[in-house]
Formats: sequence, C-alpha cells, structure tokens
Amino acid sequence: MAVSRDWFPKSREEQLAMAKNWGLILPAQATGWNIPPAEITDLAALTAAADTALTAAKNEATRTPVATAQCREAFKKLEERMRDIKKRWFFVPPLADADLVGLGLSPHDTHPTPTGVPTAEVTAETYLTGRHELGVRLIYVSGSPNDKANKGYRIWYKTVPAGGAPVTNPKQLDESFFTKRKKDVVVFDYEDSGKTAYIAVQIENDGKKGPWGPLVQAVIP
Repeated sequence: MAVSRDWFPKSREEQLAMAKNWGLILPAQATGWNIPPAEITDLAALTAAADTALTAAKNEATRTPVATAQCREAFKKLEERMRDIKKRWFFVPPLADADLVGLGLSPHDTHPTPTGVPTAEVTAETYLTGRHELGVRLIYVSGSPNDKANKGYRIWYKTVPAGGAPVTNPKQLDESFFTKRKKDVVVFDYEDSGKTAYIAVQIENDGKKGPWGPLVQAVIP
C-alpha cells in the first residue's frame, strides 16, 4: 500500500489539532520567523471557524447538508492558509529541527538516500485516448517498481508515415519526455494521424538511464 508523504494530516480532527497548536506557537515566534501579525490573526479566525463548523457537522441536531458543505469549505480555507504559511515562512530561512517538530512537521532530511543506476526494464502498452493521442501504460519486464533507483521514465517515440522506413532500434527514436507516472499520454500533431508511432521506454534517475525496453508500435488515431 502506498504511503502518503504529505505533511498535512488526513482527518479533520488532526488538522484542527495542528492548527490550534500553530495558533499557540506562532504568536510567540512571529518576530523571529518574520510572520506578519495579520497572518496569525487570520489563521486564528479560520481555525475558530473550522472548529465551529466541525462541531455543527458532527452534531445530530445541527447536521444538515448545508452544515456539511460549510464544514468542507471551512477546512478547505484552513488548509490553504496553513500550506501558504508553511511555504512562505518556514523555509526562508529554514526553521530548526526542534521548531519543525514542535509544529508537527518532519525535520529536514539532509542525508538523502543514495540511489544507483536503474537496472529494471519497462515496456509500453498503448491504448486509445483521443484523436492524435496514444495512452501509454508502463509495465515492468524485469526488476521491481519499488526499487529506489526507478525514479521516473523517459518515454521515447518517433512517427513514421505510411511507406516510410520502419524503426528497428530504440536509438533511432528522436523525441522524448520524462514522467513519473506509470500511465501517461503521448500527444501528436494533427498531421500525424494515420502514421505509425514507435515507442520505447528507459527508466531514468537523475540523468542515469536504465536499459531500453522493447520497441512497440501503434497507428496514431
């Protein structure tokens, strides 16, 4: 099962608890962290509004579709403000690890896990998505998708008109794009409709490329 790396809590109760904790910490640190007082005041108001809305949405006597919608909107605004505060004032200059822990955040990782050269091989399965487009589903031929060296995928392709010389080697492919998704879309020009697309994939990790995957072909719709 995938593990979320997002710092923002998932449940509204946890989000509210974090917001209230920030409401206690930020006023004392506003000067040192260069946070404008208006931001702290606004955060406090949004926290109070979310608290009130959550209470109304959970109470059987006041729980209505309107109360549920108001709760959803209140927490959306609270999340947007907290993400904005974190982005604008917790990074420049960066807070100390102890400050981050106090705010319920993870300390900065200054020792990234080293990753090696990709060795896995990936093939591409095409499917139709729309005019002048081919969906590409990436399938591992060898190796594990959980290998930390497999950070992303370089999808190479080339279009050949009817009667043109077929591509026989992936090194003949001359266009590419990088993606971290195992399903993506190759978008072709209008005049490419009816041509044959040749596609091959390499796993890529910070410029280090793995072996070529099998060469596949499909007619562009």
